[in-house]
Amino acid sequence: QVQLVESGGGLVQPGGSLSLSCVASGSIFSINNMGWYRQAPGKQRELVATIRADGETNLADSAKGRFTISRDNAKNTVYLQMNSLKPEDTAVYYCAADIYTDYDLRLYWGQGTQVTVSS
Repeated sequence: QVQLVESGGGLVQPGGSLSLSCVASGSIFSINNMGWYRQAPGKQRELVATIRADGETNLADSAKGRFTISRDNAKNTVYLQMNSLKPEDTAVYYCAADIYTDYDLRLYWGQGTQVTVSS
């Protein structure tokens, strides 16, 4: 069984920074894309950033210039460094990954971590 576990959320003032981490564990053969999504109250879940196994990244326009996504393939971990945070970044942030197990390729989701940007 595969699990994704996020950490690093919390409360931060506008202009501040937070770093999120997500570790994948279980019967993993390999991991393709990994990414971060977020969902604010009353809104749909949206893409924040993704990163391929070769390191190529894709960031939402709202994240460009402020957020950085990275990964450590040896640790099955993806990171999201968030700088210059704004109140509109407040949301539950979810980690996602396309993971090969012994049986198939599936998209897995973490349980989410709350990020609140407020003074």
